[in-house]
Parts: sequence; C-alpha cells; structure tokens
Amino acid sequence: QLVESGGGSVQSGGSLTLSCTASGLTFGDSDMGWYRQAPGKEREGVAAIDSNGRTSYADSVNGRFTVSRDNAEGTLYLQMNSLKPEDTALYCCAAGFAGGSVFRAANYGYWGQGTQVTVS
Repeated sequence: QLVESGGGSVQSGGSLTLSCTASGLTFGDSDMGWYRQAPGKEREGVAAIDSNGRTSYADSVNGRFTVSRDNAEGTLYLQMNSLKPEDTALYCCAAGFAGGSVFRAANYGYWGQGTQVTVS
C-alpha cells in the first residue's frame, strides 16, 4: 500500500514537500517513482529513485524538484521548489518497478491514490 500526503495550494514560486508511506513491500529494495497527472493530460513521470539512491528527473522539473527516500521509515519524498502553475496536478507515487524506462508508468505495478498540488 502506498499513501501520499503533503499536497496543497501554494503560490507560484513556493515550495511543498510530498511524502509517500509504503507498507506491504520491501521498501529498501524497491525502485520508486513520482508521477503526476493534470486534468486532460496524460500521466507524466516526474522523478525516480532506485534502491541505491540514484535519482532521475524529468526535464520539466530538473533543478527544482528533489526525490529522496528514508528506508528506515519506509517513506519516499518529493521536495518541490520554485513551483509553477504548470506543476498543478495530482501527484502519485509508484512502486513495483519491473524494468525499462523509469518514466514509463506501465513499468510500475503499484500506485497510491495521490495528493493534489495546486499552484496559482
């Protein structure tokens, strides 16, 4: 089970930190991802972190977002800075990576319900 939190409404230029708490999986061995979906748009991979802590970012957020993990707590984080209105979306975490591109949603087997981020 994946449960996201930390979303909310923020003004342009502001910051938010999202959390994703995982249960029922060996978190420390799991490659994890953050995705987002805006109304009328396809789901978009935002950031990913593998079990060794190596990170990947979409060009649209590179330099503004930071993905991290706390294996002891079983929690995934997404620190979002310099937020823009185009970052408005439902943000979901993903687990159960099966290989291939970390930014292909079909390569993940488990999803949270998401937390809404609105930037105005």
